[in-house]
Amino acid sequence: MKIVIGSDHGGFAGKEFVKKWLQKAGHDVTDFGCYSTDAVDYPDVAQLVAEAVVLRQFEKGVLLDGFGGAVCLAANKVPGARAVGAYNSVSARFAAAHDDANILCLGAKTHGEVALAEMLQVFFSTPYEGGRHDGRLAKISGIERKYSR
Repeated sequence: MKIVIGSDHGGFAGKEFVKKWLQKAGHDVTDFGCYSTDAVDYPDVAQLVAEAVVLRQFEKGVLLDGFGGAVCLAANKVPGARAVGAYNSVSARFAAAHDDANILCLGAKTHGEVALAEMLQVFFSTPYEGGRHDGRLAKISGIERKYSR
C-alpha cells in the first residue's frame, strides 16, 4: 500500500518508528515531515498529509503528535479526510471497519512501540465493513458540503 506519514516535533520519534514498521510490512512510505525534534506547527503537516490522501496520491495516511488529537483535529478540516485517533487496537479496528478512516492518528508520547505496532497492524489489516456505515459516512460528507465553500 502507498502510505504518507507525518508528525509534529512531539510525534517525531514515533513517526520514525512507524515509518520503519510500515516499510518492514511491505508498504511504500513517503514521509512529509517533520524531520527532527525542532518545533513545527502540527496543522502544517496535517494539512499536507490530508490533502495528499484526499487527492488520492496515497491510499492512506498516518499522523502523529504527542497524543494524536491535534493532528486529527487539523486533518479533518480538509474535506474528504476521515482522520481518526486510535488509542488501542479496538479503536484502530473501528476506525478502519466502521469509519473507513483514510488517516490514522496516533500519540507518540502516549504509546510505546509495542502499542503503536499493534494499532498499525490492526488498522492496515481491517477492511471497511460498509453496509450500515455507508449512510453515516454519507451524512459526514453532507456536513462537509454544507460548511465547505
